Amino acid sequence: MTLLMTLVSVASVTPVQARQVESEIRSIFEQRDSDIKNILGADGEITSEQEDLLRHAVNDMFDFGAMGSAALGRHWADLSSAQQVEFVDVFADIVRHQSLADVDIYRARVTYDDVTVTGEQARVMTTTTYKDVPTQVEYLLSLSGSTWLATDVILDEVSTVDGYSRSFQSVIRKRGFDALMSSLNRRLERTRTEG
Repeated sequence: MTLLMTLVSVASVTPVQARQVESEIRSIFEQRDSDIKNILGADGEITSEQEDLLRHAVNDMFDFGAMGSAALGRHWADLSSAQQVEFVDVFADIVRHQSLADVDIYRARVTYDDVTVTGEQARVMTTTTYKDVPTQVEYLLSLSGSTWLATDVILDEVSTVDGYSRSFQSVIRKRGFDALMSSLNRRLERTRTEG
């Protein structure tokens, strides 16, 4: 199920249309949060079936291709199409598995503080309160075809993509793309085993 659906054509968007898009994006995020909490239940362990549903509900809104390309920066263009696909597949799998490291975080209270749409870009500012500690979480979205997808998540002003970028580009510069893929595949295997 696509969580971030077509909202409005962005060609010559009026202020009224922009506010409507902002309202609809907010509603989609609120529905996503509700869906996640319904899958989880109030407390306790989750079944493998719930885990699969949760993994999709949490991650289906992300554009892993855009995130992967941004994380590799100038090195992305040096890769063949096959290498780009391989990288995005492994990168996405790692993020999907790591996203469930602490499922209780998804039971936290979330408020949607501000939604701003500028052309084909949007920004959603939220506050997640977990164990009485509020954390600002900002989502950057881009319109991909007819679907709004998240291209970065910023936690307390720290970009997720920038964090990956520093690590990935450092390995490529020092040891090359094959070494990065070997490292990521080992990381994915550990993540699957730990999960």
